[in-house]
Amino acid sequence: MPTRRDALKLAALTALCPAAPVRAQSRVRVVATFSILGDLVKQVGGDRVEVVTLVGPDGDVHVYSPTPADAKALGAARAIFVNGLGLEGWIARLIAVSGGRAPVIVASTGVKARDVADKRDPSRMVPDPHAWQSIANAGIYVGNIRDALRAADPDGSGTYDDNAQDYLGKLDALESEVKAAIAKIPADRRKIITTHGSFGYFGDAYGMEFIAPEGLSTDADPSAKDVAKVIVQIKREHIPAVFIENIYDPRLIERIAEESGAKIGGTLYSDALSPPNGPAATYIAMMRHNARALVDALAP
Repeated sequence: MPTRRDALKLAALTALCPAAPVRAQSRVRVVATFSILGDLVKQVGGDRVEVVTLVGPDGDVHVYSPTPADAKALGAARAIFVNGLGLEGWIARLIAVSGGRAPVIVASTGVKARDVADKRDPSRMVPDPHAWQSIANAGIYVGNIRDALRAADPDGSGTYDDNAQDYLGKLDALESEVKAAIAKIPADRRKIITTHGSFGYFGDAYGMEFIAPEGLSTDADPSAKDVAKVIVQIKREHIPAVFIENIYDPRLIERIAEESGAKIGGTLYSDALSPPNGPAATYIAMMRHNARALVDALAP
């Protein structure tokens, strides 16, 4: 039977061990607009940060319809992380209706944007928002995330510095890995078809050309004329493979493959991660998967 001394020891230990609930309550609550950005914030924030991601795995950030729960999450956030470059056309209104006053951090700040013709108005140039498809650009995102978390939670500055430095080292290693993988693909086979124009930064960084009947956004279907032009180009230039994107209905690519004779090279992850049990559950896993899928389809 416990003695009075045992009871006093237990009381003392209980007083000294409220750590778990205190940590849970003191975590910095932040919002990220889509899963890729959410993962980068988690990598830098670590255990000090609770990240709410609005557009989850396999979700299409271009055409997302916000919910009341999203507005509530923004209202409770200490920081809001967005990609910028025109990716989240719905975010400004959502922030306004949320009533929140958290700072909005544009993670792509400092990236040299690719300017491309607007699909709806080819005479107008717009920034390509898919900057994370270059690993070097992802490093810029990480620096902006680190600085924003330091400002939101000064007591955690050392943790954020350490996490960011560690993750940047992993990105450097990933960059070398992806470049070595793409080097296995002959130059005359580095031209492929995807659903929409989300891989321009990847192409510029690693020496590939991506052709898409869609524009930069998935909110409008390509015309029959655009699709026909792509099919003719595949046949004329002997483009070996077309790729499905995880966020998009595969039927367009399946039709192009059938009519052109090109093979379907697999699925690429463009604007969203896979679910946790999938092959692209983190940014690093996504870039590694995409590089391997390209090599498997295109290398001799």
